[in-house]
Amino acid sequence: MLKSILKPENCAKCRVCCGFTEEDKWEIPLIFSEMRDRIEEKLGVKLLFRGGEFVFDMEFDGEKLVFCPAVGENGCTLGELKPFDCLIWPFRVNSLGEFRVITVSPVCETVSALPLRTLSEFLEKDGFAEKLFDTARLHPDMVKPYIDGYPILKVEKSENVNRN
Repeated sequence: MLKSILKPENCAKCRVCCGFTEEDKWEIPLIFSEMRDRIEEKLGVKLLFRGGEFVFDMEFDGEKLVFCPAVGENGCTLGELKPFDCLIWPFRVNSLGEFRVITVSPVCETVSALPLRTLSEFLEKDGFAEKLFDTARLHPDMVKPYIDGYPILKVEKSENVNRN
């Protein structure tokens, strides 16, 4: 989805978004129920039900970095089964008061280094922003609380925003 602004080889080398600590395990990508069986079969793992969606079962040890079971030497091994959160990373849909906002995570140095105008134009290209908002409406658990400092690129007023 992001190949025009993030080369797959750069993504595969970095993998910063594929590692988690105890403190940020809430960021583990959600796996929509329609993908569950195929992902469990492909990776030979059992997924945990959390909230309204599934997540990888990962054991944490304090600040020790634990990588997603789908990450391999050359990046994600899931191909077309990659969770939606991963497909859109470093873009995210966040809740901010009565709004849903699309932000970009500064953790991805490659994308966050691009001018905000470039990122905003990318969101409008091919209806990408609307796809994010539409998916957030179908899967409200993917909407995470806004994190101060994340640039807001698009706003949608919503009366049913996930207020985590």
